[in-house]
Amino acid sequence: MTARFQCFVTGTDTEIGKTLISSALLHGLVQAGVQAAGMKTVAAGAEMRDGVLHNDDADRLAAAANVQLPQELAVPYLLREATAPHRAAALQGVRIDGAHILACHARIAELADAVVVEGVGGFRVPLSDDFDTADLAQQLGLPVVLVVGLRLGCISHALLTAEAIMARGLKIGGWAANLIDPQMRHAEANLEALQARLDAPLLGYVPRLPVASAAAAARYLDFSRLPDWPANRL
Repeated sequence: MTARFQCFVTGTDTEIGKTLISSALLHGLVQAGVQAAGMKTVAAGAEMRDGVLHNDDADRLAAAANVQLPQELAVPYLLREATAPHRAAALQGVRIDGAHILACHARIAELADAVVVEGVGGFRVPLSDDFDTADLAQQLGLPVVLVVGLRLGCISHALLTAEAIMARGLKIGGWAANLIDPQMRHAEANLEALQARLDAPLLGYVPRLPVASAAAAARYLDFSRLPDWPANRL
């Protein structure tokens, strides 16, 4: 098996809903009858539970997928400290190696028909002194799904992120808006401004959810707008 659908999920910042949208993507793939796996390239912030290190984001991806992976493949770098990845790695005496992440990804792509790869933080988060998440995305070469956290300032953040993605020669397959600030004024107007300026299909607008689950978020998203979405070929 070789993955026919893949994407790299990034965002305009940290804590803006990348994992929610990534898990919703996986939910949509599973509902379409596709063997789907989730990958969290680097997870900073883990705790021991029943003798095993866990990261909440990685656990949510695994719960939404139907291809279960060994933790060392699904999360090549699982770091204890909830801080910038390069710092969390240094505290553990670890160096984040892009080649290792790429090797894990290549193995996952052999095990699943679809792979959703979630980045960490925003698009240009340092992973080491000379390597960041933009470098990683460029090396993976996957279509990008951009998650825009709707709050004051989101238009500039989204456009700058889109510019950085395209500067790496990457294609934005689609973008999703996720309401971060429920008190945000003129959210719909901001959404319209982004639609007029982002050269990629809007997958949907996820409002503030009572329970932020993969299934709940997926109801607001139209994944068929993504290039190569497997359900489009069924």
